[in-house]
Amino acid sequence: MLLIADSGSTKTDWCLVQKDGSNKKIFHTIGFNPYFIDTEAIYYSLSENLLKDLDANSVSEVHFYGAGCSTPEKKDIVRKALIRSFPKTSVIFVGHDLLASARALLGKSEGFAAILGTGTNTCLYDGMDVSLNIDSLGYLLGDEGSGSYIGKKIVRDFMRGRLEPELQTRFAERFQIVDNEQIFHTLYTTQFPNRYLASFCKFADEYVSHPYIKNKVRDSFRDFFKNLVVKYPDYKNYKFNCVGSVGFVFKEILEEVALSYDMHIGKVIKSPLEDLVNFHVAEA
Repeated sequence: MLLIADSGSTKTDWCLVQKDGSNKKIFHTIGFNPYFIDTEAIYYSLSENLLKDLDANSVSEVHFYGAGCSTPEKKDIVRKALIRSFPKTSVIFVGHDLLASARALLGKSEGFAAILGTGTNTCLYDGMDVSLNIDSLGYLLGDEGSGSYIGKKIVRDFMRGRLEPELQTRFAERFQIVDNEQIFHTLYTTQFPNRYLASFCKFADEYVSHPYIKNKVRDSFRDFFKNLVVKYPDYKNYKFNCVGSVGFVFKEILEEVALSYDMHIGKVIKSPLEDLVNFHVAEA
């Protein structure tokens, strides 16, 4: 059987499937970004969760795509945990989540692919692999358009008292915030600060009809296009294809911004897993 995983910074979606595409079973675990978690922690999590729900000996191939799996060193952190978890598996592949998105969105066709979720990423894809990638620089320096980027904009305005009084009150109640110190403490002590910032993007989803929220999301997508998308050669010749909850939830605003940069929207999906499974079943 094939075991295919799409791992973001927040969660991992797994699909166990026969090589002919039958008997699909879906599992969920936490995200395994090797910038934030080591081999031992990944193995422990898999042992306590995933491996209790499936027979590791029945898995002939593991195809793991993950956020942070961009260098040989980071890939090895995940690969070592998978080898321990599936010792009898003959094929264990670890690739970047951007490649998963490109394969899910474009199959074997060339094109432009992006991720707009907790973080951001973009690439040109040649039909099998990523041919050009402009680094998003992560949540501290970049990740324009992402959940953490939008969340950071909103929480910053909240902390400075710049939200309209009604939104200021609703935000504090929604996240049970007493004062700014509470936010600082959580931000600097949590293991996953990018996830914490992205959690505030849920407020944008809930109040997207409000002009302030709509403008914040729109400005975030404009920053995304200005600093990343337009830097690709001949970007206007491609359709904008995107994976991720942020792009999916705010698709209407995303399309508006894309068209302002003369780029038409193509395929926009919340999760790449289903299309990624179809890609590998076709390859099996």
